[in-house]
Amino acid sequence: MLKNIYPITRNILSKGEDIALLFARLTLAYGFYEPAMQKWSDISSVASWFGTIGIPFPTLNAYLVASTELLGVLLLTLGLFTRLISLPLIVIMIVAITTVHLTHGFSAGDNGFEIPLYYMLFLAIFASFGAGKFSLDHLLFGEEQ
Repeated sequence: MLKNIYPITRNILSKGEDIALLFARLTLAYGFYEPAMQKWSDISSVASWFGTIGIPFPTLNAYLVASTELLGVLLLTLGLFTRLISLPLIVIMIVAITTVHLTHGFSAGDNGFEIPLYYMLFLAIFASFGAGKFSLDHLLFGEEQ
């Protein structure tokens, strides 16, 4: 019986793939917005902090991270070059996890790596599946997931 129900269920639920990718992109873009704006509001403090946690070339990396996050907000919102922007954002999440969050454990409430891990997983989905039909990637390049 389950063998018969599964294909029917899959066909019904797969119709929501593109809207799910759209909502996931918009949610993640929103999640990157505030940290990006905070970095830009006091980039010199970010650079100093990067230096204290051992990130090489802290000023350059502060500008690169802030720029990449802000560009990520724009591109994820539009669904433009979604696969490409996902890669440097994944790198940023890996660095954030290893330099800041890992020592605090998993829980987001303890500043652990839970949230950056979720972001990284969403970004991996976008890198693998693309932005979906509700995107400029689809409109301009005919890209399907």
